[in-house]
Amino acid sequence: QVALVESGGGLAHPGGSLTLTCDADGFTFSKYNMRWYRQPPGKERTLVALITADGGSTSYVDSVKGRFTVSRDNAKNKMVLQMDSLKPEDTAIYFCNTWRTRDGITNEYWGQGTQVTVSS
Repeated sequence: QVALVESGGGLAHPGGSLTLTCDADGFTFSKYNMRWYRQPPGKERTLVALITADGGSTSYVDSVKGRFTVSRDNAKNKMVLQMDSLKPEDTAIYFCNTWRTRDGITNEYWGQGTQVTVSS
């Protein structure tokens, strides 16, 4: 059974940093691309970053490019989102996500989320 658990959220000042971690279990982590999403208060959940299964390629939404870095440690079944130069608009619940397609059906898996609040 796929399990994704986020941690590391909290309160940061503008310009500060936070490190989010996603611990994965129940599947062969090293074979799956992973994503970070976020959902600001009252808004839809949107994609923040993606990292390929081998960690060799990453992509980011424009609003976080140059400030956020996604990485993974396949030996530890862990994905990390390093968030620097935080802005109030980064305030959101952050979720890690993966997906699996089998027999033409795609299933998505989500963690419970971790709250990030950026405020002075």
